[in-house]
Amino acid sequence: MLETVKRIFLDPSRCIGCRSCVAACRECESHKGESMIYIDYVERHNTVASSPTLCMHCEDPLAPCAQVCPAQAILVSPDGVVQSADETRCIYCENCGYACPFGVPKFDIAGHYMRKCNLCYDRTTQGKGPMCATVCPTQAIFYGTYEEWIAAGRARQGAKPINTFYFGQQRVRTRNYVVMTNEDEELDLLALVEEASLGKDWNVPAPTADTNADAWISAGSAGIPQRAAPPSPWTPRQPREPVPASAPSPPAATPVASTSE
Repeated sequence: MLETVKRIFLDPSRCIGCRSCVAACRECESHKGESMIYIDYVERHNTVASSPTLCMHCEDPLAPCAQVCPAQAILVSPDGVVQSADETRCIYCENCGYACPFGVPKFDIAGHYMRKCNLCYDRTTQGKGPMCATVCPTQAIFYGTYEEWIAAGRARQGAKPINTFYFGQQRVRTRNYVVMTNEDEELDLLALVEEASLGKDWNVPAPTADTNADAWISAGSAGIPQRAAPPSPWTPRQPREPVPASAPSPPAATPVASTSE
């Protein structure tokens, strides 16, 4: 059965870091001139590789950012698009930023609300593509169904879209895809971190930071005096009673000269 839901296919190997998507994202009418997509630079000191980062619109579990929002400011449309926070309901608690496994939500400091990619919902509901996908010169951001992605010749040279990610033991399945290779069925980000090398040459000498450092000792062993804490430090302290000011002496009465008739 042909798939009818259009999705985003991110291919980091095609990204050239031109930031056209960032500039185009500002032009979306619902974004108020603010970009909701950004470019990540991978090991910038070693390579020019970059990757576009936008909301992955999590499906399983469904939108962790929306589930932890105490004000119900983040809503999910019936077609699975996770909307940006409603600025009239957002209380700026930043729970969504802590819950998002991809670190996508941005916080508007001046407006005190969260914003993130909403898939250019004003465009995609009218059958148009998101702004970022329409301007990408290398099609690192592709918008369409899986069949359209195949028809565009994107499945050649071992390319394979992945939408299952593991963060330790937590499994996340997303609406959007990241293009990997045929050997990959899912993407374990923590395993990649453990296998990451420190620069180009992984066979580096052992760190020497602890060579000339002394072992940690407690304050008591070092003879450092400790201040005594009050029995109830959380109890508000009573303010001092104000010292009554001395009352000024009344002014001397001015004698009034008597007049005789």
